[in-house]
Amino acid sequence: MKRGLIAWDKTELPLNVFEARLDAARNRLAERDLHALVVYSDLGRTGHARFYSNFMPYFNRAFLIVPRADKPLLLCGLSPRVYPWIRSVTILEEILHSPNLAQRLLEISAQRSWERVGMIDPGGLPYDLHLALRGKLAIQEIPHETDDWERAMQRRAAQMACKGLETELGSGAGLTDYEFVGRLERRLRRAGAEDLVILVTNGDTVPVPAKGQMLQPGFSVSVALEYRGHWAKINARSAP
Repeated sequence: MKRGLIAWDKTELPLNVFEARLDAARNRLAERDLHALVVYSDLGRTGHARFYSNFMPYFNRAFLIVPRADKPLLLCGLSPRVYPWIRSVTILEEILHSPNLAQRLLEISAQRSWERVGMIDPGGLPYDLHLALRGKLAIQEIPHETDDWERAMQRRAAQMACKGLETELGSGAGLTDYEFVGRLERRLRRAGAEDLVILVTNGDTVPVPAKGQMLQPGFSVSVALEYRGHWAKINARSAP
């Protein structure tokens, strides 16, 4: 259950949420006279593509494309054998096998006569993609716009982290940091956390990964928790 897991509970995030997000993106494209929104996604940058489609790649890269007047499509380097599964947990219908993402994007832009596209955080593209697209496609930055649904999911992630800390923090002093982190991770995983980073300190250093030290009263914990693609970071301190 590390990053890469895709789950879609349609009672938690209904289809009409994604439809509203896509409509808002198309309105922004129309305001700027852009032909499509291009969203880059990889293991470390999953949030924006998941916001619009619920897609999250397994150790691979992808471009989610939202045309101004058509359904979204995915350019993906993953094997086509997993495409039926991707369709089952996302809003996506069209998935194009694209080992060379930049070339595939340029081909589609030429086929559809796209001259100008929008992109969220184009400056954060990996260098090879930036180099391959530079001067060949007019790209305009479009800021990410959140919504109440995204904020609600982030709050749920934060509440999950807070509840786990509230339960485990009081009994942590006297344990090794390995023991405490293991107990906390087990509790948070069972509550639904998909990815976790847990750092601890007795106050003599910044929070660090567990290293075998004995935790003292007043120790501090920093938890970054992912739930359904939404991250929250919580800091807490035990009683002195």
